[in-house]
Amino acid sequence: MIRLSALFLICLLAAPAYSGGAAWQLDAEQSQLHFVTTKAINVSEVHQFRRLSGSVDSAGKANVEIDLNSVDTAIPIRDERMQKLLFETDRFPAANFSAEVPIEKLAGFKPGESQVLELKGELGLHGMTLPLQAAAKVTRLADQSLQVDSLGPVLVSASDVGLVQGIEKLREIAGLPSIGQSVAITFNLNFRQ
Repeated sequence: MIRLSALFLICLLAAPAYSGGAAWQLDAEQSQLHFVTTKAINVSEVHQFRRLSGSVDSAGKANVEIDLNSVDTAIPIRDERMQKLLFETDRFPAANFSAEVPIEKLAGFKPGESQVLELKGELGLHGMTLPLQAAAKVTRLADQSLQVDSLGPVLVSASDVGLVQGIEKLREIAGLPSIGQSVAITFNLNFRQ
């Protein structure tokens, strides 16, 4: 739900590095975006999105897209309900994060070198835009790719991205006493030139 938004934002902000003006592409096979939800007051579960795409251009413009139809909670009927009732993927199939990344700070990184960056950007989700920021560790790997890891969970509230009504629909159909309206998001992203 909201967790998705925060993840996008972090992904975009943490991704870039400068290397001869070449663009960086998100390696979806090597990237992960997870979020934690809570239901019935004290039952927490970890979920993910299976399809991510994105890039960072040579000027530092980062853009990451999350396919909301790829939500994976390990329960197919719940995935379908989240797509239809929460994300309304027929109208809003993806979440997007965009940011300007300080690629100059990453210029000249050698394999194994890393730097912690405070990332700032905007998340577009469910027809709304939310400013987000997160601390991330960016590391240059031996194959010249960049690994971007969240240093802590990013919290996103459903009320900030218009998902409260969808959460209530999910709660009713599942017969639950409650579903938390905040999610914690973590990410591990790999970008290649």
